Amino acid sequence: MVRIARKIDPKRIEHLKKMIDDERYLNQAIDRIAAVITVELIEHRGFINEQEKEIASEVQR
Repeated sequence: MVRIARKIDPKRIEHLKKMIDDERYLNQAIDRIAAVITVELIEHRGFINEQEKEIASEVQR
C-alpha cells in the first residue's frame, strides 16, 4: 500500500512548535501518557477493577 503524504500546513507546524515549548502542556501530555500506559499494564495483568478504571480515566482527561 502506498501512502500519500498530506500537504504541510505551516500554521499547524508553528502551533505544534509552540506546544512543545510549553512546559505545562508537556507535563500534562506526559501525565496522560503515563496514565494510559499504567491502565493498560494493569488491565493486561488483570488487577484492575471498575472503580480503578473510572479513576484512571478521569486522570487521563
